[in-house]
Amino acid sequence: MPSTKRPKPLYQRGPYRLYPRPGRFLQIVWYDEQRKRERGISAGTADVGQGRIELDRLYLESIGERVCPTCRRPYDNHGDQLVTSAIADYLVLVQDRASIGSIRDRLNHVIRYIAATDPSITCAAIDDAWANRYRKWLAKDPYYRGKSRKPQYRSPATVEQSLMQLSAAINATQPMRPNFKYQQGKDLSESPTYRADVATMARMFQYALADKRRRSLLLFLRAAVATWARPDAIMDLRPSQYIPAARVLPLNPKGRRQTKKYRPTIPVAAQFGAVLEGMGDPYIPHASIRSAWETMCADIGLPRDGSAGPKLIRRSMATEGRKRLGEEHWVQGQMMLGHAKHDISDVYAVPDPANLGRVLAVTEQIIAEIEAIVPGAYRTVTAQADNVVSIASAKNG
Repeated sequence: MPSTKRPKPLYQRGPYRLYPRPGRFLQIVWYDEQRKRERGISAGTADVGQGRIELDRLYLESIGERVCPTCRRPYDNHGDQLVTSAIADYLVLVQDRASIGSIRDRLNHVIRYIAATDPSITCAAIDDAWANRYRKWLAKDPYYRGKSRKPQYRSPATVEQSLMQLSAAINATQPMRPNFKYQQGKDLSESPTYRADVATMARMFQYALADKRRRSLLLFLRAAVATWARPDAIMDLRPSQYIPAARVLPLNPKGRRQTKKYRPTIPVAAQFGAVLEGMGDPYIPHASIRSAWETMCADIGLPRDGSAGPKLIRRSMATEGRKRLGEEHWVQGQMMLGHAKHDISDVYAVPDPANLGRVLAVTEQIIAEIEAIVPGAYRTVTAQADNVVSIASAKNG
């Protein structure tokens, strides 16, 4: 009986072909040179897009196996691969990383430049001269935010981050090392020096409370002051993270891999606990508060030179908290920020003064001062006096 002829594959890369199977998952088929026969495995999905990704992953793994035993580099010469193709391969390899969003954003700048200049450029042709032209182009490439529609421009550190990501993509997919060098971000970044005092933070709350349409901004401010967290951690916040019985909040959601920007488990200020207990999913309903933040900065007169972005609260709480904690206990501030990792096996121990109780007391004190200036900053959930740990008792604890 003659065998049934296979249909045209849905997708093919190298020897790997993707086929449909009615009522079942897609199948990946290839000819195994070692076994001298055709082999096939399930793609584990019926979705063609996901099937393509699985086939790409299999193809890339097959290339990675053919390496020099000394230098661990692939024998195959892929140095002439298109940069856009190498980037596509790299995105497949790193798609499970927690930072995949930032990786895509940085490489999108590279793709835009290549599309505008030479779409056929290969990895071997990316040298220092190309990198310098790219730097000049991206530095002059405007982007727009907020209602003003005034052009803004990227910092040298932001420009360099995309070159660092391109270097990582070439390293991960090619047998050659990149032919260009990038500058370290620490040599280019200028940390903003502006900090908001308690009175200024209270003005932010006053602005957010003045209009119900600014609720997302208000929610952000409440979380930023109470947690000292980075803006991305606040935007990711979900009800499942809060542990009310322990009054602690793991800023890193379950299932998310930690990155270099470590997200700690922190104690929850009494004034913020009730807010978390009643929060929606997600905590902040809008995908971004950037436009509302920039409008607020303009209305209340905050600096517009890039030193008063959404990370301002984190920097300001760290500065204010350090003064109140003193250098002896500043390590608790570092733990709150995620700059130092605490080793506590039981989350119930986190608010203890010996662990993070002192920084919790400082945080509750600052919130109380903001609430005194702007009643309702934390709505009607301001903690009663007997629920707030005083600085004195925390230090004696």
